[in-house]
Amino acid sequence: MNTATIRPALAADWPAIADLLTRYDLPLDGAQTHLADFVVMVDATDALRGVAGLERYGRTGLLRSVAVAEQGGGVGAALVHHLLEEAKATGITQVVLLTTTAADYFPRFGFRRIDRQAAPAEVTASVEFQSACPASATVMQLDLMAS
Repeated sequence: MNTATIRPALAADWPAIADLLTRYDLPLDGAQTHLADFVVMVDATDALRGVAGLERYGRTGLLRSVAVAEQGGGVGAALVHHLLEEAKATGITQVVLLTTTAADYFPRFGFRRIDRQAAPAEVTASVEFQSACPASATVMQLDLMAS
């Protein structure tokens, strides 16, 4: 991973990001609209190794679209850590996510399951909550003030 770089996502990255999200059946709804809130990890040839987004809703962040080209290399963890540090530095106090497949992955970062009804109102108006993710998705929250 020493030749990989995390940088803001660019419009030119969208086709590769969309392909990666589609490979993992992650929703595309709202992702391109919020592309400025995404980061990518690229290798020395600028090939996409992973992507993650953190949509901002006031002091609440919505972590979404965490996907990697190859699992097991620490790319996903590096992207999540990067976004959580960025969130703290920019005044976000809590981060929420929805997942249908990775509820066992996110506790390592401090996320805990919450009831959907307990999710902060700011994020429940997002495309992720309204239509992109099914009502059966697990909702998780991280309090950045406590970490």
